[in-house]
Amino acid sequence: MMNNPDVAGARQFAFNMLERTLPRQLCYHSLQHTFEDVVPAVERLARHEGVVGSQLMLVRTAAYFHDLGYVGRREHHEQISVDIATTVLPLYGYAAAQIEQIANMILATRMPQQPHTLLEQVLADADLDSLGRVDFSQKSALLRKELAAYEGHLSDQAWYEWQLAFLRKHHYWTKTAQTLRNQGKHTNIVRITHLIKDAHYVYAARAA
Repeated sequence: MMNNPDVAGARQFAFNMLERTLPRQLCYHSLQHTFEDVVPAVERLARHEGVVGSQLMLVRTAAYFHDLGYVGRREHHEQISVDIATTVLPLYGYAAAQIEQIANMILATRMPQQPHTLLEQVLADADLDSLGRVDFSQKSALLRKELAAYEGHLSDQAWYEWQLAFLRKHHYWTKTAQTLRNQGKHTNIVRITHLIKDAHYVYAARAA
């Protein structure tokens, strides 16, 4: 007998939890990040990769839950997200095997990413979709603000160098993400390289 979980209920649970309990300092890992960024990216990648039916339902659910761990703490938030999903999803009719797949997808978003299945690749790519988009600078500004709230301010040069290293190490896994985002990511790498040079010039001029 085919399992038919209450996906809408699970989605609403995740939405409410993010909306009501996320710390205000989380301006990047926010409700909007999950529901206006990652979920649409999951749906787009899944469509192009031929993920449909119950598999699409599972990767959508993983997207809803992937950052819920931030309501507890930033460190190891993926495992906390898995713990929440494991506790909550049976209440919405998800089977144990489905929850195990969802948990593995969530864990695949940990850095460094190491997805093993297509569904894990889809969520991993969707979580970092903005690295290859034209709004990368706006998204990264939110991340910089969030990190400053927890870890202190970084100089422009230090921030740009951190971004550049991250972009250069990053790898999109699905053919779709590679096709849609690799060129944009390269453009962002070039732009940040110029920003580093500009920041270095300003620092040198001030020190002179």
